Parts: sequence; structure tokens; C-alpha cells
Amino acid sequence: RRGDAEFVLRRGPRPPIAKSTHDMMREARVQQGVAKVGLPVPQILAASDDESILGVPFYVMEMLDGEVLVDEVPGMLATEDDRRVASEVLVDTLVDLHAVDLEQAGLTDFGRPDGYLQRQIATFTRLAPITRRRELPLQEELSQWLTDNLPTSARTTLVHGDYRFGNVMLAPDAPPRVRAILDWEMATLGDPLADLGYLTATYVDGSPGHPSIMSLSNASSAPGFFTRDQITERYAQKTGADVSDLAWYQVLAYWKSSVFLEDMYTRWNAGERPGDDYAPRMAEGIPELLEAAKALTR
Repeated sequence: RRGDAEFVLRRGPRPPIAKSTHDMMREARVQQGVAKVGLPVPQILAASDDESILGVPFYVMEMLDGEVLVDEVPGMLATEDDRRVASEVLVDTLVDLHAVDLEQAGLTDFGRPDGYLQRQIATFTRLAPITRRRELPLQEELSQWLTDNLPTSARTTLVHGDYRFGNVMLAPDAPPRVRAILDWEMATLGDPLADLGYLTATYVDGSPGHPSIMSLSNASSAPGFFTRDQITERYAQKTGADVSDLAWYQVLAYWKSSVFLEDMYTRWNAGERPGDDYAPRMAEGIPELLEAAKALTR
């Protein structure tokens, strides 16, 4: 806060956590880039990797007023029609994200354009045995299935990596519209269907079989919001994308999530996450998540 103005400071973790896990300069850069082409993001006001200031790299962005859909439906989405429009803008903003002109945004070198899916599998296959302290045979089985059934990426775009209602701020008034896309720490260049797969895999629409630990925005199960199938249909209609292999990308989303959630569970068991009410759910939640991924392979 400075005077009557409020700002948001985002900073990396202090050692010994690796700086590469939260690259503040990279996060600031991608948001500054997409802002140039009109994508809704908070304005980055300052960014610095000078550790003499705070001890870690950081950036400062504007404070925005809005609503993030989590457990309750906000007042400006009181009607089913409002919720339908909110679902539409969720999908349409993802379409816009994947249509970002990388050259205009200054992001042509933001990642390696080829081999994204292979690198995802290789990275998380390497991390899986490091993060777990129990037997999770389905993790290894799904790693092999993903490798054996690897689809061919149709195109390379900017990929958010964690796109969902919980990382999208809606304007606080009507009509429903996206005020800002948040949490860019996993953004890179890659296969856009990875974002669609993650969005639909984590999306709660009230249908049975959804893994409980992936229920991140339960409010979307209220009447009027899109179903997962409707999200997929609108994305395909807007982009012309072939979504016939979407189940593969949903398996990828669940499998990757099982790896980093298992790391959370392992650290909680070691006493490194005191007061964490979410981590204990991983005891049964991660096996459930892997079973849900397995079901998608059939």
C-alpha cells in the first residue's frame, strides 16, 4: 500500500527452494507480453531480480477488483444465463490466449516449440519416484501409457499451464467478462490442447467420477454453467481444433497432478507443512486420482 493505492507484490521463495520453481522475471515477462496484444492481465508496474532489495526476485502489479469462482457463486452470476455467459468467456479467453501472436508479444523465444509433450512426460517421470514414499504403481503404468499413445501436436502456441476458473478473475459487475488471467508461473510454449485437457479434467460440473482432490472450483456445478463437454465443444467450434485425442491430455493432467500433489503429501508427512488441511486428503485422494486417469485410457 502507498497512500490510498494498493498493489500486489509477488516474490519468489527464499532458499533452499530452487529459484527456477518460481521464476518471477519470466512471469512478469509473459504478462507484459500478452498485455501488448490485449489479453486481460494485471498491469506489471515493476520487476527486479536484484536480490539486494528483498532477498529474492520479485514483481509488483496492480490490484484489481473482481471475483474468482471457487466454492460459491458470486452475486453477479445470479441467473443461469449469467453463468452460461461466464462459461463462454472462460472458453473464449482461452481461445484468445492460444491465438496470441508470439512475435507481437515478444515471446517467440519463451520456450522450445517442439517436443513439449515428450518433455512433460520425461520431466514428471523423473520427478515421480523422488516425490513419493509409498507404492503408486499406477503412476508408472500411466507414464508408459502416455508414452505409448503420444499424440501428434497440431500446433504450438502460448500455453498457460494452469488455466481454470480458479485462475481467472471475473469483473465484479455485469455483463460477465474476464478481468484478468492470473498465475502464469507454468506458462510456456507448447501444445494448446494441454490447457484444454487440464481445464476439462479439473472442471467440476456435477457429473460422477470426478476426483475429489481435483475439485478446485465447485461453484461451476451450479445450474447454468457449462459441462465439460460443452467447454470442449465451444473450444473446438471456435478454433477448429481436432479434439478427438482430448482424453490423452486429460490423463496427462491427472498424472502430472498426482506427481506434484504426492510431493505435497510427502512433505506434509515429514512435518514440513504444519496446519495444511488439504495435504491429508492425498492419502486416498491420489490413488483415486490415478484410478480416474486409468479410466480415461479405456
